[in-house]
Amino acid sequence: MYAERASRVSGAVVWTNTPTGSGAGRVLPDGCMDLLWNDGRLLVAGPDTHAHVTEGTAGPWAGVRFYPGTAPALLGMPAYEVRDRRVELADLWPAARVRQLTARVNAAADPAGGLEDVALRLAADAEPPDPLLWQVVTALDAGRPVAATADELGVGARRLHRRSLAAFGYGPKTLARVLRLQRALTLARQGVPFADTATRAGFADQAHLARDVRELAGTTLGELLAG
Repeated sequence: MYAERASRVSGAVVWTNTPTGSGAGRVLPDGCMDLLWNDGRLLVAGPDTHAHVTEGTAGPWAGVRFYPGTAPALLGMPAYEVRDRRVELADLWPAARVRQLTARVNAAADPAGGLEDVALRLAADAEPPDPLLWQVVTALDAGRPVAATADELGVGARRLHRRSLAAFGYGPKTLARVLRLQRALTLARQGVPFADTATRAGFADQAHLARDVRELAGTTLGELLAG
């Protein structure tokens, strides 16, 4: 069973999930990174370029999903280092620090709340979010072309690509595709016909939508909605 709520960390979401049954789950690309708790361990979920299949991950999970581009400053690493990976925090940070944070989360009455407290402390110790990155996400999520976004923000294409790799784990074109997929899923789940979903989300046509869903999610839009 999955549930989420807005976090006290700006732009973030706190979520919990207790998988039921033995079937595989599917986590779709969304431009985000997560700090995770499972079975007494802390992990980092990097930004995905394709669906992450969660087969064999039974038991309760908790996570803080950070707004796109904000996690690297909190975690002290560029996003591309953990792209398409689920990594133990102990493999990224000093062991003593990880033990301290893990003990704090494990001692909390609610692991999700304990994890959020850790995320709040990380956010308090980090530099404020780069407003340029928020502007990039906002523009691309509104369907603005990458080149036009770079021009409007006064950032050269190469510089935008470098900063996107560090902040999002991949270039702005991939981020735009991921955000467009999420827009399409939102519309389709609201019952918008697939052809209209494609047009409103920014795809050339329904066939284009189907190809992107297959490439990024590893299945069809109909199967995603049924699941």
